[in-house]
Amino acid sequence: MLDAETKPRTSLGAVMLTTKCVIITTMKYIYLILIVLFSCAAPKKCCSQIKKAFKFSTFYVASNGGTSLSDEDIYSVDGSTLVYDTVFTPYDYSLTMGIRKIKRFNYEGSTPFKDGTETSFSDAANVGLSPFEFLFEVDYKRQEGIEYFDQQHFIRYVNPKWLAKVEYIKDGFADIEYFESTQRLRLNGNKKLSFNLGAVQRLAEPYGYDPLELWSFENGRIHYTCLAIEEGYSVDVYESEYRDPDGNIVATSSEIWNKVVMPEMLKEYVEEKRSELNNQWQHSLVVGFDFYHYKKNFWLHTWGNFMPYHYDDGGQFSYHNFNDGEQWYDYSGGLIFGYKLNKNLGCFIEGKYNKYWNKEWYDFKAGINYIIF
Repeated sequence: MLDAETKPRTSLGAVMLTTKCVIITTMKYIYLILIVLFSCAAPKKCCSQIKKAFKFSTFYVASNGGTSLSDEDIYSVDGSTLVYDTVFTPYDYSLTMGIRKIKRFNYEGSTPFKDGTETSFSDAANVGLSPFEFLFEVDYKRQEGIEYFDQQHFIRYVNPKWLAKVEYIKDGFADIEYFESTQRLRLNGNKKLSFNLGAVQRLAEPYGYDPLELWSFENGRIHYTCLAIEEGYSVDVYESEYRDPDGNIVATSSEIWNKVVMPEMLKEYVEEKRSELNNQWQHSLVVGFDFYHYKKNFWLHTWGNFMPYHYDDGGQFSYHNFNDGEQWYDYSGGLIFGYKLNKNLGCFIEGKYNKYWNKEWYDFKAGINYIIF
């Protein structure tokens, strides 16, 4: 006996409804920004300052899409019955809206339109080419069947003697979200190489907090069955019935219970407990540097930030408690390097790296180009 089923991960109706909601939300943002800009047509001093701040900035709305993972057939045996499911991943897409005013460095090329997929590692640098720069971007996307709502916003002002920056980042793929502000004094502000020293304030969820710690044995194993019962699940070993809090049968064997139901239950439990906690402030000292050198056949742009000391406010969910009361090192940096050996051959290396609260996320690319003529 052969039982064939097809189980899509996301229904078409849900996709259309979600897309419609995102478009409506996006249009609201567009109308709001347009109202603000056009309302400043009156010759007022405040409006002229706003126009000056937005001058040469680019506002963009874009959508992108493409094929995701191919369909996958999954086979299993239920007694004497062969069961197979076809799982398919819906197409990838992204809906992006943003406004930016960031002057391009000499090594950066220009494009006629912004499509929302551009990535510029130099945006993460401490110092730009203009004193006042900003970026506000939201990105609703689906990648490999999982939906994310990513955001990146920052305002940066750089003076030869000091700099200030406010930033908010939410990256669902890297599972990181935080608000950060910094104020720093600069040394050698007009030189290629400059150093800075100051303070950083960060607001984020209590990273390091483990909701499963109370349910862990000394050997690191989790007493997940007791946790499941505490969360409303019921287990009838004799009848081989495992039910969820709503009374639905979710497994008919211990194998399915252990390998399928419990991992999903633990994931939902951790996410729920983490979301119940308030965000935590983290105040730190920071030392940084920036270096920029450009020639047509060689350029090097690099920057770094190092936070060796963090204030312990004594809070229950302070990261100090999850680090045995000790200090730790947070740091970030970036590198953009390009070298044209001759008219034909050139190479490049670009990337950025972050490590906050022992969480790492990074991007990089490298390659060689050879032009044949």
